[in-house]
Amino acid sequence: MRALFWPTIRNSGDLDYITQQGFWICFIVAIFTLGWSVFAGVLLDGAFDGLFYFLAGVGVRQRSRVAGITAFSAYVLSTMVLQRYTGNGFGVVRIIFLALLFANVRGNWLSARWVKDPEDDWVPIRLNQTLTDKLADQMPTWLWPKARFVFYVLAGLEIAALLLALFAPHRLS
Repeated sequence: MRALFWPTIRNSGDLDYITQQGFWICFIVAIFTLGWSVFAGVLLDGAFDGLFYFLAGVGVRQRSRVAGITAFSAYVLSTMVLQRYTGNGFGVVRIIFLALLFANVRGNWLSARWVKDPEDDWVPIRLNQTLTDKLADQMPTWLWPKARFVFYVLAGLEIAALLLALFAPHRLS
């Protein structure tokens, strides 16, 4: 459980584990966001947010600190917006996802500062056997170089929209 919420990065295997975890957390958030938007009737907003979190997960898997920090920041801001407008922003599930997203930021940050052992030339093998292997191991290496600039634009729009929603004058109807 400690490795899930407070990872230690000592080698390439630890980093591979935390980036794979980060991908799946962002993927789950993207699916939940899209599913909720279909239920709430705001499909365009949900599709935008879902794509943002999906690409953030791809970036996290490819060890992008920007993607990890942006996904965490957007999730914190969306939680604050929900709290402001509905009073239900800080539920148990959201707090768990916030902790997991923060663990990804911390893991990537630690990996950037970790001194690599010159004798440790082992690189984790990215599998290609199952659908989940293809999704979490193969697809990010192919997609991130092509989609990272789209992600940066989406990230800027996402953060700006959340900040506007958070600081906009609140009117009771």
